[in-house]
Amino acid sequence: MSVTLAPFAPAQRAALAALRVADAQVPFSGQPEEFLDGNPPGIDLHVIWSDGVPVGMFRIDTDFSREHRFTAPGTHGLRSVILGQQHQGRGIGSATIRALPAFMAQHYPQARILLLTVNLRNPGARKSYLNGGFTDTQAHYLGGDHGPQHILRLDLPPA
Repeated sequence: MSVTLAPFAPAQRAALAALRVADAQVPFSGQPEEFLDGNPPGIDLHVIWSDGVPVGMFRIDTDFSREHRFTAPGTHGLRSVILGQQHQGRGIGSATIRALPAFMAQHYPQARILLLTVNLRNPGARKSYLNGGFTDTQAHYLGGDHGPQHILRLDLPPA
């Protein structure tokens, strides 16, 4: 199994819109079609490919502090990581996170830190992020729509 990350192209819309996450995950991630149209400026959509098939997506927020006041302006954030239900449990999530430093160096060379928040009630996602190299800051974000969230951090090497 190989994982590749790439910027979203409109031709991929139908394949990504067909992906579904389990009902229990929807409060944490939403469904893919929610993120395929109209991302605000500064939030870029990217595709997760495994063995040549689009299996998920994620967004990079180039100013995570816009909505998360616990961080400095210009800090990059990882948002809305979605992996189709049929592709979960095969290590794709952890492989995606491990591929992020190289992806960030190529597409966001100025980024030095990547932050994310993950709901306290979503231990599977937290485990994938930690397995992929994120560290838990031991702080919580209390403004989440569905309860408190862990704040995780990934230090990025200089490009």
